[in-house]
Amino acid sequence: MKSTEFLRAACSVACIAFALNATAQTSGSAPPAKSETMGQHLDDGTITTKVKADLLTAKNVKSAHIHVQTRQGIVWLSGTVPSVDDKAAAEDVAQNVAGVAGVKNQLKVAAQ
Repeated sequence: MKSTEFLRAACSVACIAFALNATAQTSGSAPPAKSETMGQHLDDGTITTKVKADLLTAKNVKSAHIHVQTRQGIVWLSGTVPSVDDKAAAEDVAQNVAGVAGVKNQLKVAAQ
């Protein structure tokens, strides 16, 4: 009986540790939204959606492997692009979206 309780407790602790580890962010991602209001969160979501749409329709950006996150008006670009020109073009596209306060371009150029 005690071993069953011990196993349940051990499994619970393992599940919690796994969940916490799975939600941890990498160092290259946007900062967490600690003190973000609901309005800021909605504005950031709108900006992210607009940037993604503009990147998909931009003729001078040749990659669909660009990830976009926005926190307090700052857009974070990550992923890979085929060339340095595509990296610069993606940053220009993001910067020209209404509401963008700045762009953190962490795109990597794929080895050719």
